[in-house]
Amino acid sequence: MRQHEQREQHGQHRRHRHRRGAPARTATRRRAVVAAAFAATVGIGVGIGVWASADDGRPARAARDDSAGAPRPAGATTDPPPGPTRSYPLSRAPRTIPAVRSHTPAHGPGWRPARGDRVVVADPALADEGRLIASELGLTYAGEKNDARPGDVRLALGGGRGANRESYTLTVRGGRVTITGPSDAGVFYGTRTLKQEVRGGGTAPEGVVRDEPAKPVRGLMLDIARKPFTAGWIEDRVRELGDLKFNELGLHFSDDQGFRIESSTHPEVVSANHLTKAQVRRIVALAASRHITVVPEIDSPGHLGAVLAAHPDLQLRSASGPAARGAVDISKGKAATVVDDLLKEYAGLFAPRAWHLGGDEYRPLTLSDPAATYPQLAAAARRKYGSGGTVADLTTGWLNDRARTVRAVGRTLRAWNDGFYRSSSVPPAKDLQVAYWTGKEIGARQPVEYLAAGRKVVNYNDEYLYYVLGQPQTFVYPTGQRIYEQWTPRVLRGSQAVPARYDGQILGGSLAVWCDLAGAQTQDQVAAGIRMPLRATIQKLWDPRRPGMTWAQFRGLADKVG
Repeated sequence: MRQHEQREQHGQHRRHRHRRGAPARTATRRRAVVAAAFAATVGIGVGIGVWASADDGRPARAARDDSAGAPRPAGATTDPPPGPTRSYPLSRAPRTIPAVRSHTPAHGPGWRPARGDRVVVADPALADEGRLIASELGLTYAGEKNDARPGDVRLALGGGRGANRESYTLTVRGGRVTITGPSDAGVFYGTRTLKQEVRGGGTAPEGVVRDEPAKPVRGLMLDIARKPFTAGWIEDRVRELGDLKFNELGLHFSDDQGFRIESSTHPEVVSANHLTKAQVRRIVALAASRHITVVPEIDSPGHLGAVLAAHPDLQLRSASGPAARGAVDISKGKAATVVDDLLKEYAGLFAPRAWHLGGDEYRPLTLSDPAATYPQLAAAARRKYGSGGTVADLTTGWLNDRARTVRAVGRTLRAWNDGFYRSSSVPPAKDLQVAYWTGKEIGARQPVEYLAAGRKVVNYNDEYLYYVLGQPQTFVYPTGQRIYEQWTPRVLRGSQAVPARYDGQILGGSLAVWCDLAGAQTQDQVAAGIRMPLRATIQKLWDPRRPGMTWAQFRGLADKVG
């Protein structure tokens, strides 16, 4: 480094002499100084690159001849002399949420958006991604193009065989950006990284990002049954989730307090304050444009109070007469008919991917002797499963029957962990994913029991990921810091991680907003309250390793990149 500094000082001395009156020798000396400085830089390996550069910081397409008009020394070549040079340090990894998994640094100015720059696509399937990032960065969407111009952002499909479909490669080189991925989802995530790079620092750093999520399920679940949220507020959450690379939005829209989506098969069950199907279609379409699956949930056989208000004949009652709140009488065939009608109706409204069946907190199975309290259920179980049939068998059979209804329309199925009963001799459907949320319920099993049986699990750990309005019972609002510093997808119950050998069966996780005390917060307060927990959760679902930043640094970054 000392040798390099000496040569710089020598060059300054020569420039001083030029100002005092030696113009005829200026061009020759300038070329000599630049050549010597470049040679010294390469020779001592100081890690600095030298690029011909335009005034805006981008690599120049042609060097400028600063010696035009000066006398040419005898023996000089006719080639134009080199233009001015600029030295760039090795680039640093972009700072984004979630952090990128890999960045190969390079020397160069990076890329920043400028008026007139284009977004071009190599495949028409990427038009939506191209238009979105162009509008966000103030660029021109030029569609399918094969030519290359300075400042271009190019989106293309491609990638190695067997690559994670949500992976992408983002290359910043030569004043251009190229984002490739094996699917449009991967390319979309690459554009989210580019957007955050620009928002956070103004410039996308030179080099190559190779990135992919650790977990395929990265979600937020909203309880819109107990508390109606506006369509506009939900759409804002969809945009937020997309920018953070989440890929699921759960809508729990039926419960004891309300049924919140318009119905044509059973309009009598719908609450006055509800979303229309047109509003839901817009939410689903917006989510699809962000590669987010909207996962609906009609919970049964419990949590059906809004349905039962319109169908009191289906209410489960004990032998002494009192009603079991929210519980449908599954010994009655009409109960199955009404619920299946609703399941089939909404299958056409939501994307054909995942479906949450609920299955939790059925009141009879919170008792020590459900058969004595609800003899009609015990009798129905014996009719269906023989003399040894139990209420747990009948309830598991109900869940399996609803799974059959939804499976017929091509959905992946999920149910809460306390809907899987140890006491049942009827096994739950093999393709039911376990949404593990608690170990507090009667008879709740450790997560390892489900994993050892080969089940796939989605993490909703209520110790970290449950945002329950009003903080009833023992719930407390989750903090981003606690998630960021302590939680990983393997922490399914409490604060202890399951063995690493089960990691592949854990599909991911979801932050869950439950509105038990609906008036405790406004929807804007909910948005503010989940802001940092969402960012901490996606960081751990994208890369469960210990983060490279402190919590204070991470929180500061969130303020910059959104």
